[in-house]
Amino acid sequence: MKRILINENPWQTRIATTEGTLLQNIHFWAHTDTSLERSFFKGTVTAVLPGMQTAFVDIGQPRAGFLHISEIDRELAIEKISKHSAIDDGTPRQKPPRQRLDITKIFKEGDVILVQVSKEPVYEKGAKLTTCFTLPGRFIVLMPNIPRIGISKKIESSEERTRLRNIIQSYLPEGMGAIIRTTCQDHTQEELAKDVRFLVSAWHTIQEAFKVAQPQEKLYEDLPLSLQVVRDYLNEQTEAVITDSAKNLQDILQFVRIVAPEYQHKIKLYQEKANIFDYYQIEKQIEQALDKKVELKSGGSLIIESTEAMTVIDVNTGRFIGKSNLEETILKTNLEAAQEVARQLRLRNIGGLIVIDFIDMLAGNNKQKLFKFFEKMLRELDKFQSVVLKISEFGLVQMTRKRSGKTLQQELTENCPTCKGAGFIKSIQTQCYTILRAIKQRLAAHLGGTEITIQLHPTIFHFITNTQHKAIFDLEKIHRCKIVLASNNGLRISEYKIEKTAPI
Repeated sequence: MKRILINENPWQTRIATTEGTLLQNIHFWAHTDTSLERSFFKGTVTAVLPGMQTAFVDIGQPRAGFLHISEIDRELAIEKISKHSAIDDGTPRQKPPRQRLDITKIFKEGDVILVQVSKEPVYEKGAKLTTCFTLPGRFIVLMPNIPRIGISKKIESSEERTRLRNIIQSYLPEGMGAIIRTTCQDHTQEELAKDVRFLVSAWHTIQEAFKVAQPQEKLYEDLPLSLQVVRDYLNEQTEAVITDSAKNLQDILQFVRIVAPEYQHKIKLYQEKANIFDYYQIEKQIEQALDKKVELKSGGSLIIESTEAMTVIDVNTGRFIGKSNLEETILKTNLEAAQEVARQLRLRNIGGLIVIDFIDMLAGNNKQKLFKFFEKMLRELDKFQSVVLKISEFGLVQMTRKRSGKTLQQELTENCPTCKGAGFIKSIQTQCYTILRAIKQRLAAHLGGTEITIQLHPTIFHFITNTQHKAIFDLEKIHRCKIVLASNNGLRISEYKIEKTAPI
């Protein structure tokens, strides 16, 4: 059974979803942070770049958001083109035929527009914006300006898909669309209608707020994190929602009484002395999710490494069992790895381009079996959209997964000040030789004929005094100086200080 575990602290909220004892998702919210994703703003266009087909929009944040042509609703684009291309007598020209749009004909600097944040700012990039708006609910995601109905692929029954489509379509106002979520399945017409009415009301509130708001003003933001998770994950498969905060318990109960009163009995208060994440072994699993290596039960392992461009996952055989049939053993390890890869992508929130190097197999039917199983695991375990290509001639699976917010690594770590994110540092010998060359250059330029003290990191100090003392003697002889080495714990391993003590 599934659980939702909520750890509340004055400084941070952490929420974990589990399947049995296994961590499936982890969410963080620092109370000093401002969440932008899904928020609506009254933005001002500050720049239009035709080469990138992108407009930059000021939404009152440190960096302007960027709105690409692909994220612009077509009806809005046509409306803007008509407005900007109106002739002098005020009569707008006819709508252009369906063709490739040009962003310079849609927006001009100074235009005030309604935008929604689709992705949080990452690194030096501002927030990604869209005018293809979405409002998530318990059963559907409302698309107020896209008149199209989409249905979750996890709803397999054609009769149920038709029933849900007809119900949602009958309650949607003209010109609106929706994505029917998996949670819709088997729910009554009245429950679905209630969700539609709530979201349509929220959209009308946003539209009214836009009319009176100042530029750069935030018009609407999503629910607090704990309520978002309850909205998205609480269903009949959920055993309990357990929070360690009495106030949070009341907030969740109040929310659930409105949207899903049949699940009130599943909301519980954690009252043990141990930290809730320690009690349910979540803390340990979070630490493991930051490791590059993931152990598999079969004895194999995954090695997961991410760069800004892509993530690479290598499947290793480890210790084999069943050596009498090597191909079957490899298939078994690959299938186990495929299930774990789907879980790790979700848990670590890895998006973008992903390349997986499964263990090479000879039989074509085994490759097909692996590919189908991996697609199935992604559908069942991951709510985000992904596209998977067939196994290549080199045994690689290439895929993309929708990005959303920060990865777990970005959320919990920062670049090492020593390696600066490279993931490795120079060897002690290399560091030592670099410092000796720098010292030699300084002696030749300014410090010949003096007594000097060189302060070094303890590791470099011990290496030089134990293995390179002759080099120091040679430097003294060449530059007619006296060199005193000193260990300094306050220095980084690559740092040194030269102090001129006295003339000889």
